[in-house]
Amino acid sequence: MRDINWEDPYCGEGNNCFRIGTDDQGNAYIAVAGAEDAYVSDSREALRALVLDIKAGKADHLL
Repeated sequence: MRDINWEDPYCGEGNNCFRIGTDDQGNAYIAVAGAEDAYVSDSREALRALVLDIKAGKADHLL
């Protein structure tokens, strides 16, 4: 199991909460809060772009 440092959950206006995490090798992770063992991993830049789009309302249907 990877040692992932999870940030505090980000919750939108609905019940959709997710968490961002990183490991010591610079990999980034995103997971639904409470289900951190089932995460998506990609580069920090790719997940940052996804989160910014979600916050901007472009991809809120994905959560």
